[in-house]
Amino acid sequence: MTNLSNWDETAKEKAKKGFRIHLLAFVLVTPAMWLIWYFTGKSYPWPLWSTPGWAIGLMFHYLGVFVFSKRIS
Repeated sequence: MTNLSNWDETAKEKAKKGFRIHLLAFVLVTPAMWLIWYFTGKSYPWPLWSTPGWAIGLMFHYLGVFVFSKRIS
């Protein structure tokens, strides 16, 4: 098991880059899913299941990279 208090600056930058990639994927894919739903019939709003779930995961990723890592360092 790794000790989080021994993160070096390179690991912190990689964690920040990983979050930015995750955020970019969310920002690009979520509207695409809603557009697919809109143009394929608008019957059941199935993106309502994935959008909040992904947003919660993104929030925890943010907290892990920017909030809790500062407390441990």
